[in-house]
Amino acid sequence: MIVGIDLGTTNSLIAVWQDGAPRLIPNSLGEVMTPSCVSIDDDGTVLVGRAARDRLQTHPAHSAALFKRHMGSAKAIPLGTRSFRPEELSALVLRALKEDAEAALGMPVTEAIITVPAYFSDAQRKATRAAGQLAGLTVERLLNEPTAAALAYGIHLRDRESKFLVFDLGGGTFDVSVLDLFENVMEVRASGGDNFLGGEDFVACLVDLFFATHKLAPSYRKEPAFMQRLGAQMELAKRALSDAPRTVVRVSAGKADFEMALDQAMLAQACAPLLARLRAPVDRALRDAGMGCDELDNIVLAGGATRMPVVRRMVEAMFGRPPACGINPDEVVALGAAVQAGLCGNDAALDDVVMTDVAPYSLGIDVSVKMDEQTYSHGHFDPIIERNSMVPISRVKHYAPVSDYQQYLDIHVYQGESRRADENIVLGALHVALPRGLRHECGVEVRFTYDVNGILQVEATVLRTGETRSLVIEDNPGVLSKAEIAERLASLADLKIHPRDRIEFRTAVARGDRLYQQLRGDAREALGTQLLQFESALASQDRRQCELACKALLRVLDAIESTPVLAPELVNEG
Repeated sequence: MIVGIDLGTTNSLIAVWQDGAPRLIPNSLGEVMTPSCVSIDDDGTVLVGRAARDRLQTHPAHSAALFKRHMGSAKAIPLGTRSFRPEELSALVLRALKEDAEAALGMPVTEAIITVPAYFSDAQRKATRAAGQLAGLTVERLLNEPTAAALAYGIHLRDRESKFLVFDLGGGTFDVSVLDLFENVMEVRASGGDNFLGGEDFVACLVDLFFATHKLAPSYRKEPAFMQRLGAQMELAKRALSDAPRTVVRVSAGKADFEMALDQAMLAQACAPLLARLRAPVDRALRDAGMGCDELDNIVLAGGATRMPVVRRMVEAMFGRPPACGINPDEVVALGAAVQAGLCGNDAALDDVVMTDVAPYSLGIDVSVKMDEQTYSHGHFDPIIERNSMVPISRVKHYAPVSDYQQYLDIHVYQGESRRADENIVLGALHVALPRGLRHECGVEVRFTYDVNGILQVEATVLRTGETRSLVIEDNPGVLSKAEIAERLASLADLKIHPRDRIEFRTAVARGDRLYQQLRGDAREALGTQLLQFESALASQDRRQCELACKALLRVLDAIESTPVLAPELVNEG
């Protein structure tokens, strides 16, 4: 069984192609979105999803989120006494999704299509593939997120021609793709994006506004619990402004209470620099596709951050028309991944569908440019594969050393569009030994091959000897070796994973702990009593008693969160 997975910065989803259509698979809580959060419980058990997200506020030192932004790096993320690489935490999220799918489908899930931002680098893609392997999945393909969204949108338009743009603003990344649909062929004409622009950045702007409004000392930023509470409240405020013109943010720190009114205009002003950054990737993608705004038949929104009215107004102003809102932007990428799973599984309903994609960025090496007979200018970027070339693609260029009898060439591989190599993203380096001889006799052929998964392979052939070597990327902390993957796999196998059939109970406790810290007085005491009664029921290990106590606790928690001002008259439902 092949599934499609949207491994998101903020939330992740899993879907399957079934009975001629994509279908989202709910988790054990009955929700299709699983927060991309991981926490280590007090007994060392791993929690994934909503329970882990609630523990970000109550146990920030034992919980982690937003680790997708560090994929492809060697960043160590501490959780309690252990530390994890980003792909290990992503693997735990993938494992939870895999178990949810197996429970729903009644069969093992071993293969997956996993989506990635179009602008993910080679190292980030390899890290995503490693995360899938650590989760026990064979990754059949890495699919660009806007391409997945286009599949979900275009699968219903196979009988017509259409040119459209996918505007994908997720929790941590922004991607845009321009597509041409004709005769059942969905061709990506161009892509652009920003790997560090998403809904979380809008939340960070609101946090900065809160600090400026209340003139809070920088020391508050060093209090993890306070920052997590404030960030969570700003996230709620951002969502509230999608449905209402104004809202009020309340958060406490010790004995101090802070409050800030927030409206659409304030949000737009605070986030103006982020909104401005959305324009450049759109302009570049349209220019590379050779299209104007008036040639597009539609604009498709993907990613939860596109729910913000300020973003939708900007999109409408940019293109002179409202965007298409027929598909849930939170779900469209996962649905598209399921369509790709159907394609990979050779489903008869998709026999006539062809999907093409492009390389979203230029790939090349640093070179020295000859200025005169005596002088070279070093550090120039020479693209071998230009951005928005159709993939799979293979390109070759020839290079020679700058000096006679030079013993080696150091080939540094970069991703980017800047003229200067050091202003682009370095992907790795290759050391190539040269035979002894004059410079024009010691040329090297460098071949770049970029596949549909966005994985780059590099080969260097010394022309004089015919010796060919595959690129081994050195000094790249984002790429795990096979031995390291095996070691990490064994380490993850030792972790205690919270039982899936009890995750609802643990999620209720985590939510209760979070709200308990926000309350004071009689309301706090009443909730504490309710939590004790629930924990007592859990200790009995009587399933029926646990379910009844859980329902009682959830009624109390719902009442608290539905009350604008935290209610001191909260009563005990015991």
